[in-house]
Amino acid sequence: MQRIIGIGGAGSKIATKLDQDSVVVNVSEVELGKVCAREKIQAVLRGGSGAYRGCRMDPELGNEAYASVSRELESRIRGALVIAATGGGTGNGITKGVMRYLVGRQERIPVEEKTLFALVLPYARLESAEFVENTSMFLNDSVAPAIDSGNTGNIFMFTNRLKFENRIPEDHFNQMIVDSLRDFFDIPRKNAELRLVDGHVDQEDFDLFLSKPYFNHFTSFTYDPMQEFGRQLQEHGNPLLLPAEQSIEALFLMEIPAGGDQTAFYNLVEFFNRQGVKPIYSVAENPALTAPRVTVAQLYSRKPAELVHDFNTVADEHAQTKVKKTINQFVQLEPLEVNMDEEARKVKANGQDDIVALLKRIHKI
Repeated sequence: MQRIIGIGGAGSKIATKLDQDSVVVNVSEVELGKVCAREKIQAVLRGGSGAYRGCRMDPELGNEAYASVSRELESRIRGALVIAATGGGTGNGITKGVMRYLVGRQERIPVEEKTLFALVLPYARLESAEFVENTSMFLNDSVAPAIDSGNTGNIFMFTNRLKFENRIPEDHFNQMIVDSLRDFFDIPRKNAELRLVDGHVDQEDFDLFLSKPYFNHFTSFTYDPMQEFGRQLQEHGNPLLLPAEQSIEALFLMEIPAGGDQTAFYNLVEFFNRQGVKPIYSVAENPALTAPRVTVAQLYSRKPAELVHDFNTVADEHAQTKVKKTINQFVQLEPLEVNMDEEARKVKANGQDDIVALLKRIHKI
């Protein structure tokens, strides 16, 4: 598996679950102390602030902190998987710095040095407006240019939707992301250890697939050869990832039980061929299984602008809700009606001392 780099609190927690030899980066000394990693890098803000408070959900502070660790990260991200959440300050801001560095590179980046990204997006319907707005800006200002530059590898777009809808504890949800990634990255090992009956996806093929600058939606499920593959793929999409769009490229591993039907994979090949995609694939015999299982990855290039539109729509809804609440909570003051002629007669009758009182009543002093 690639070198793992976790940025920010959420990214670091997922990275260390995936690989204890990972590198984690944070501004907050407190957050760094919460994870066990081979290497910890503390970014700093100007004047040395932020050690205990972090970036306080402000991506601009995170991007400022990137300058303090840029040299260390730029040498480590080659061929690495960078994991970060997009809603907060540190993960968003420092990852933005990494992506801008990649966009600015003029030389061709070799396949083995392409940087992969696993981004955890907030569930816009239930998470805070700040998280949604930060993510919208990140997708537009960082992901879009990175995709257009062609200088990144695959980008995995995870979402907190399942976590919030099913009320899953954070630690358990992070483990689900980790298990899912492990299952996908395990494809080359299975090709090396299991008996191949058709096709072949070795580490070189896998790395080439990962080096493509597209979004990657991968999933794994028990396959029924008697049912249409396209429908099964739709029903068993990875709920941890954003839904896939039209495939540009595809890769799959089909594992069959000992003595199982070795021709079932043709259904998958035909499905992708109908979409104009010639998949990379392998079929291997796994005696531990009792039914066929497929792990399939689709690369797609949904325009980040469309994702930004989705998040902006929800951000606008949040803003409108805030305005309504503000209006509802606004205290209506009774209008103060003053008869100037009557007040003047009172002053004449009572003398100079009442002038000050009058001016106070009509809010002139």
